[in-house]
Amino acid sequence: MKRHKSSSKESFPRTGTRKKVQTFVRVKPTDDFAHEMITYGEDNKSIDIHFKKDIRRGVVNNQQTDWSFKLDGVLHDASQDLVYETVARDVISQAFDGYNGTIMCYGQTGAGKTYTMMGITENFKHRGILPRALQQVFKMIEERPTHAITVRISYLEIYNENLFDLLCTLPYVGPSVTPMSVVENPQGVFVKGLSVHLTSQEEDAFNLLFEGETNRILASHTMNKNSSRSHSIFTIYMEAHSRTLSDEKFITSKINLVDLAGSERLGKTGSDGRVQKEATYINKSLSFLEQAIIALGDQKRDHIPFRQCKLTHALKDSLGGNCNLVLVTNIYGEAAQLEETLSSLRFANRMKLVTTEPSINEKYDAERMVKNLEKELVLLKQELAIHDSLANRTLVTYDPMDEIQIAEINSQVRRYLDGTLDEIDIINLRQIQEVFNQFRVILSQQEQEIESALRRKYTLIDKNDFATISAVQKAGIVDADGHLVGEPDGQSFGLGVAPYSSKPGKKSKTKRGLKEQIRAFLPPASPSARKEGASSPQSGKDFDMSSTSKTQLILSSKDGDAKDMLSRDRETSSIEPSDSPKEELRPPRPSTPPTKPMAFEDFKNERGSEINRIFKENKSILNERRKKASEITQRINAIKKEIDSTKEALQSQKSLRETEGEYESKGLMIIDEEEFLLIVKLKDLKKQYRSEYQELRDLRAEIQYCQRLVDQCRHRLLTGKPKESVQVTLDRNRYHTDD
Repeated sequence: MKRHKSSSKESFPRTGTRKKVQTFVRVKPTDDFAHEMITYGEDNKSIDIHFKKDIRRGVVNNQQTDWSFKLDGVLHDASQDLVYETVARDVISQAFDGYNGTIMCYGQTGAGKTYTMMGITENFKHRGILPRALQQVFKMIEERPTHAITVRISYLEIYNENLFDLLCTLPYVGPSVTPMSVVENPQGVFVKGLSVHLTSQEEDAFNLLFEGETNRILASHTMNKNSSRSHSIFTIYMEAHSRTLSDEKFITSKINLVDLAGSERLGKTGSDGRVQKEATYINKSLSFLEQAIIALGDQKRDHIPFRQCKLTHALKDSLGGNCNLVLVTNIYGEAAQLEETLSSLRFANRMKLVTTEPSINEKYDAERMVKNLEKELVLLKQELAIHDSLANRTLVTYDPMDEIQIAEINSQVRRYLDGTLDEIDIINLRQIQEVFNQFRVILSQQEQEIESALRRKYTLIDKNDFATISAVQKAGIVDADGHLVGEPDGQSFGLGVAPYSSKPGKKSKTKRGLKEQIRAFLPPASPSARKEGASSPQSGKDFDMSSTSKTQLILSSKDGDAKDMLSRDRETSSIEPSDSPKEELRPPRPSTPPTKPMAFEDFKNERGSEINRIFKENKSILNERRKKASEITQRINAIKKEIDSTKEALQSQKSLRETEGEYESKGLMIIDEEEFLLIVKLKDLKKQYRSEYQELRDLRAEIQYCQRLVDQCRHRLLTGKPKESVQVTLDRNRYHTDD
């Protein structure tokens, strides 16, 4: 007994590392034990099953007769006390450290699952795991006076794939309005509508347990007089707060004690009617449970079918979750039940492949956290006050700033920017943050003032508004490049496009009116510019705008005549067609250079015509090669599909030959004509595939080389080197270069 107890304690890790599920086997005592068929290992951790050969199946048969199962313990003729010490004590103890735990009883109907979990209420010595677990919980609470531990209890029944609350008949629990359902959230899986009862004493917990047991559904058949017709999950929720430490962190845990309904064969139990329907649902849910266990044991499986039934969905966080999981498999020791015993042992063996990752469930009390932060804030303020008094800084405050203090900081920042204040005294971090904030506010205000001043003085015109630009050019204010007519370039008078009304050699009112009109469209000159004798307050560079979306055509907001003229010209330009006589009489503009696309087209038609021709030829050759490569690729894919289908047909022929029997003659295998034709066809297809693939490789090399020549041609065409050319000539897949 000591060996079992120590080994079970060593098996539970205290960290969040992955571990295997513990599985134990409990054999039901019987006077007719099959000693020849069931044997145990010397360490009581393995069990061997031996079947006798079935004589009716003949002398030669492949029936397996021996099985061996390695488990964590075999409980044969074990008392209830030994079962609890071996299986459950460590799970309950670790629940007080914040680890979830699940103990599950599985097996054939009548094998002793309910006896293992509940025991016999008439005899205190024969009580099961569940009453002993409640006794241990309240005993450990008394041994931990430094913690305030709260215990809550719920009792769930799953009958015919429906959820029932076994404690709903209590006076202080009303009937559920909404049907119960299994719900998932980030904290785990819980049953919506299930009542959870607070218990402060061991007696209250036992009253809840006995109340739920009286509400369970039982039935009688040949295998068991009091057979459980449903699965039950008794859950103990614990929450532990420290009484000595003012820590906002506390631990929670829950213990699931699961009593599964027994798997049964209708032929042996003799069930019919309602009991037969119940057995169908029981076997179905246990089958889904086994499928989920198989999926959990397979490391390559991504999806686990937890939602196939209510049982697996409710136990999702227990099966392969973050809890200590222990399985107790109850089996018969009689030879007549050996097939069901073998099935139960296989389930236990699959359960051993499942891994869980126990971890401590820690949560935080928000109310206590706020109180602790407030205490820490007071202590830090006191510590800062002591530090300031030692540093002779008595006027420092660390409270949030009011409006008067913010206005004072704003005044200091403005004086600092004006130059009347040399530096700003730094007092604390809040003041530094507010200083930067006031810098941002002042900068934003200055930007708004500048923008509003510019909008009062100037008018912004979009570059894409060709009608407005054409009207300004017709007025003679700017030329085609956006420069003012007659604007100075620094040393001499710049050239521009004069209006049609002005004629050379005449100094009339028209010229003076033009100068006045230009002066009206310009901002007033600065005093320094007047002293230097500048003829215009703006230079030509001021009108070379860097923005690609807008152009500032400088229009005085006070000069209403100029705006009217612009609006009239805009309307005229939008109404008159582009081929008007005025447009035809307009002289050419030698000072306006062509645009970049126009210049490039002229280059390709004149000096770069030869390199442009070679570039087009090379590009057409490259396109032809790519098209041919695409056709070959399609042929290769078609051949590959035909090879695969031929292989499948050949494999089916071989399988058929092996099934019907193989024939040999003089050491050679004899095959039929159809299989021979498939072999020949597969050989020809592979030869054709290799030939096409070699052609594709050669063509890809040609495409790569031709692409390089095309890129070289494009580069020389763009850089304007027409004398250097690249020529691609198709001559038996050979290319040469003329540089």
